[in-house]
Amino acid sequence: MASLPDFDAQPRSLFLNDDVQQRLARWNHRRLAPAFPGPDWERALANDHAMLQLEGAFIEALRGPVRERASAAPRDPANFVRWFEALKEEGPGQGDPLFPWLAEEASLDDMRWFLTQEAAGEAGFDDLVAYTQVKLPDRAKLELARNYWDEMGRGTAKGMHGPMLNKLVAALELRPTIETTVWESLALANAMTAMATSRRYAWHALGALGVIELTAPGRSAHTAAGLRRLGVSGKARHYFDLHAVLDIKHSDAWNREAIAPLVAEDPRRAVAIAEGALIRLEAGRRCFERYRGWLW
Repeated sequence: MASLPDFDAQPRSLFLNDDVQQRLARWNHRRLAPAFPGPDWERALANDHAMLQLEGAFIEALRGPVRERASAAPRDPANFVRWFEALKEEGPGQGDPLFPWLAEEASLDDMRWFLTQEAAGEAGFDDLVAYTQVKLPDRAKLELARNYWDEMGRGTAKGMHGPMLNKLVAALELRPTIETTVWESLALANAMTAMATSRRYAWHALGALGVIELTAPGRSAHTAAGLRRLGVSGKARHYFDLHAVLDIKHSDAWNREAIAPLVAEDPRRAVAIAEGALIRLEAGRRCFERYRGWLW
């Protein structure tokens, strides 16, 4: 693999494009898949090192635009949780008109294109939680464990959330691929994967995952309403019906049992958690704007 450029002081646009995001997406797909040892492990390790540099520079570029807003977040747990919860109304991308339109006006072809983008950019919430919980303090770790158990259907295959989405993909005959996915969707998944798999961004990942739980119910409800209007079966759309309700409970518990005690233990974590949440919301905002530009 060719050497990568020096990323110091590079503009954010260097990373927000098809080439970089497809490279990161293919690398994430390859490196996180179970595999066997091979004779070329040293070459693979060298490639991983170069890609980790690219991934790190990408996240640092995303931190820049949100740093000022995150640094203004309160450091005491009660006020920080209030600040965090206000992102549901005031955060980037919230109240985007894309979702009422999906609920009320989108055609089946429109919905299929939207869901193809979303499925291709899905990083796997269960796996992200599993990576993020490593070595966390006990109270937060237990909350992430409860969340993970729900994601895993509480031990039953039919209740697992990931396969629920796969059923919708199959029912609508979607064909999500990296090459046909807009870079904004890939960037969202790549950012989430980067924060969850790198321990230096562990607090960022916790904020990013928490803000998904906070903001997903409204979007899920609109998407479920659109699928219902278009005649998609309840079994196929169950993923969105479920998340329109369950994530409200998840968000309350995440904020109470993970975010508040972690900030109380070390107020410095508030800024990192805030940055992670804003990075995730900005990534979503870019997706929504790109989707609207394509669909409308």
